[in-house]
Amino acid sequence: MSAWVLPDHIADVLPSEARHIEELRRSLLDAARGYGYELVMPPLLEYLESLLTGTGQALDLQTFKLVDQLSGRTMGVRADSTPQVARIDAHLLNRQGVARLCYCGPALHTAPAKPHATREPLQFGAEIYGHAGREADLEVMLLAIDCLQRAGLKDLTVDLADAQIVRSLLSGAPVFAEQLAQIHTALASKDVATLNELTASFPAAQREALVELTKLYGDEKVLLEAENCFSPAYNVRGVLSNLKWLADHVRSAQPSVKVSFDLSDARGYAYYTGARFAIYAPSASDAVARGGRYDEVGSVFGRNRPAVGFSLDVKDLVAAAPMQKLRTAIRAPWGESAALREAIARLRAAGETVVCVLPGHEAEVQEFNCDRELAEVAGQWVVKSV
Repeated sequence: MSAWVLPDHIADVLPSEARHIEELRRSLLDAARGYGYELVMPPLLEYLESLLTGTGQALDLQTFKLVDQLSGRTMGVRADSTPQVARIDAHLLNRQGVARLCYCGPALHTAPAKPHATREPLQFGAEIYGHAGREADLEVMLLAIDCLQRAGLKDLTVDLADAQIVRSLLSGAPVFAEQLAQIHTALASKDVATLNELTASFPAAQREALVELTKLYGDEKVLLEAENCFSPAYNVRGVLSNLKWLADHVRSAQPSVKVSFDLSDARGYAYYTGARFAIYAPSASDAVARGGRYDEVGSVFGRNRPAVGFSLDVKDLVAAAPMQKLRTAIRAPWGESAALREAIARLRAAGETVVCVLPGHEAEVQEFNCDRELAEVAGQWVVKSV
């Protein structure tokens, strides 16, 4: 095997795609800043016990481990930034009020999260700590939509669910942890046969309610159907009302965005505690952003604050977003003239991209749209259209 062959699902990013990724990264951070989110930069490596505290087995399996040569302790490379941001909110900022935080940095996975995915995502996310009301859920959703629209994605669909619904329907059921994971998988995939097999020991009413849940996906009519399906004893009417409120406000703020519901989609059931959402675009085969409420995320750090947020992989977003136009640039000759160098420096200081053509390379194609050139006219260096 060649020494320069990269591991599976790890790849170099070449100039054109790298430019697109960087432009999107800046756009996403600017969008978050426009909503009042402060940038944090958690470390790529942490001691394992801190990195994985309270995150569950799924993240543990996705985390690369190594030994710190200075301390001899086991360290982990982050697979997800949210637990780190929760630690920052709980221990470093320690604010009493609302904290709006955002981040964008690489993560590393031991295995791809889905077919054809990279094991080195560039994770962008935004999170609100300290507000338990649905206003925070709505703000995070609107920010996620704004970010995707800035990237050029159109015809977005926001798919809503709530972790409390499945939790309420399973309340009191004789179920073990491994069986619970299988039940959630069967619900999400609408696999009624497997669901019936897994819940064979459940009371008949509970089994029927779970089967009915697999049918509750589509437009807003499913909320009314859910109200009619489930006994008041399950206490889900408040949850359904909250989902309707969120849907109405998303449609009001973003009339071009479709809203749908999938009440049996319980992905992230061990993580989310309330309303959760996934955003889809026709140009992507899977959700381009996911988020929701996860109020328990800070409890393991001794500070159980309300929390809601979303994240996305900028590399996935680049694959789904239209290519942005090349930034225009100025072509300049190479030379030792002080006047020429001064003219180039002045243009660069003004924010222009100036590409100096090295001797013998005048015909080479560059990763820039050189629509102007720096030329000497009557002893003065001036910019001319080409």
